[in-house]
Amino acid sequence: MNIVLIGMRGVGKTNIARRVCFLTKRPVMSTDVLVEYEVGLPIPELVAQQGWPAFREAEYHVLRKLTTMDGLIIDAGGGIVVDLDDQGREVFSERKVDLLKANGRIVFLSGDVERLATKVAGDPRRPTLDSRTSAVDLMRSRLPFYERAADWTIDVEGKQRSDIADDIAARYT
Repeated sequence: MNIVLIGMRGVGKTNIARRVCFLTKRPVMSTDVLVEYEVGLPIPELVAQQGWPAFREAEYHVLRKLTTMDGLIIDAGGGIVVDLDDQGREVFSERKVDLLKANGRIVFLSGDVERLATKVAGDPRRPTLDSRTSAVDLMRSRLPFYERAADWTIDVEGKQRSDIADDIAARYT
């Protein structure tokens, strides 16, 4: 069984995944890092050159490979629970969530949207969002998707990342 961490940009998925990895001795895999490896471009460049649909498709192909493995900690990108419809709007991704659930437990790390939006603003490692959509609006629109996908939700506000990782490791090992 894999442990899959989902949540908004900046919520602490990577930090917590590394701590869970240390505690459980399971390898951690980042979907974003694997996408960059697969396509040979940093995500911001991929999105700028080929668009969000190309990124979401690359993400799906990475998941197809990852979910054939067992015993991983999966640090999922912030949009792992979405795909794009014909008009380019985000919709819940049945195909990606089904892959993750087939051999994993999904932990939604929830945090204050306003704080997270401020935290990730201007981070050059993250692709820019569609100019029509503010980070706050995007995060709020994804909340129901995260909640729908989650087997367990943890509110990270006011908690130490190490304590959250300890709870996850205790529950799933």
